[in-house]
Amino acid sequence: MPKEKKLHVLMVSMALQGHLNPMFKFAKFLISKGVHVTIATTEDGRYRMLKHTKNNSTNPNSEIQLEFFSDGLNIDFDRSDTVSMIKTIREKGSKNLSNLIANLTKVHHFSCAIVNPFLPWAIDVIVEHNIPCALLWIQACAVYSIYYRHFNGTNIFPNLEHPNEKVHLPGLPMLEVRDLPSFMLPSSPCHFRQVMMDLMKALSKVKWVFGTSFYEIEEEIVKSMDSLAPIVPIGPLVSPFLLGEKETSDVSVDMWNAEDHCIEWLDKKPISSVIYVSFGSILVLSQNEVNNIAAALKNINKAFLWVVKPADQGGEKENSAAKLPNEFMEITKKSGLVVKWCPQEKVLMHPAVACFVSHCGWNSMLETVVTGVPVVAWPSWTDQPTNATLIANVFQNGVKVNCGDDGIASAEEIERCIRDVTEGPHAEEIKKRAMELKESAKKTLKEGGTSSKNINQFISDLIVGNIPARA
Repeated sequence: MPKEKKLHVLMVSMALQGHLNPMFKFAKFLISKGVHVTIATTEDGRYRMLKHTKNNSTNPNSEIQLEFFSDGLNIDFDRSDTVSMIKTIREKGSKNLSNLIANLTKVHHFSCAIVNPFLPWAIDVIVEHNIPCALLWIQACAVYSIYYRHFNGTNIFPNLEHPNEKVHLPGLPMLEVRDLPSFMLPSSPCHFRQVMMDLMKALSKVKWVFGTSFYEIEEEIVKSMDSLAPIVPIGPLVSPFLLGEKETSDVSVDMWNAEDHCIEWLDKKPISSVIYVSFGSILVLSQNEVNNIAAALKNINKAFLWVVKPADQGGEKENSAAKLPNEFMEITKKSGLVVKWCPQEKVLMHPAVACFVSHCGWNSMLETVVTGVPVVAWPSWTDQPTNATLIANVFQNGVKVNCGDDGIASAEEIERCIRDVTEGPHAEEIKKRAMELKESAKKTLKEGGTSSKNINQFISDLIVGNIPARA
């Protein structure tokens, strides 16, 4: 593909692990094509990123340049107060981002700026600086479709206060209201819903919408959006080494210290023998949930690697942290390993891992697809319920945990699901499907694959100045 001139792309994201990860992954694909990338994020993430991220660089000659702007809050402000955080970053962070861009454009020419969907106001800032704007949708294309159809009124939805009501939408299996992304539900805090509403209003100013998913697993959904608000899959956005490729940059992002010794522990375990349990970078489990997982793991009597994140790492208050039962630690000390954080991609690609008990965050789901690991889907909020339904009914690479009326899964249910994907009558079929998805994911990013073509087309458009128009 043409490389007549050096392109420079600006990326803008909040300093959250699950938001920055896909930006960094996309950046690595772009620099492999000869593009310079600057990633701008909020100041509150600077300390954690530079402390825990290996080989970060503020060297202007680095292909990924890190820049920071204030979200308008003190560094010690409790950002679990999402109402204040979202309000302040919209009012003050937008001015600070604009000032940063003004300074950067004195020395750089940005061919395009790519924004995170949870900063919809950033689209206006970028447009004001006459930079073509793209959106990187960091959830499933299915979730993009659901939000768009709901907030733009293109489809009829049932009463969203009734979780058992059926939902029929193009390109999707039949859903229930409980399977919809939580930010559109009446039970969701209104400031989250407002962010999605603001984003949908701003879409007309965006020239491209890219999805971190890939065409082959969401084909019908992508097709269903072509006549409304097209989304272009460029994923799966994972680290190149997961795809068998060479890393294009040393720069990465970790908000917390990963305990690498867990890889050495896995090295000593037989193939497909370890249950991996992790609920992502934000969610903090209740004491009942922790107790039920512990009981299930004890009853199964298999090796396990469990990430139990301290509450302060999830943006919650320390006294909300659940503790592992003392007797559980004693009984399982030979078969299990508990860590605060781990290098998840390396864990998932390890042959010792048999399955992944997950909250179904989209980044984790893409990593699971690429590594061919079966999933026990236990969603909580935001896009996770929809992702869990995709896993069980569309991708068919795992099973979904059924929760009780209190919203908590019993120890027996957790145990049943783990056994289903590791030793049950459907375990072999689920593993086969997981491996099929793995091969499909690798092919789509190879030269000639669907996502590879989409990325190449984007870069070609930037080179020749072919900026698409969107309604």
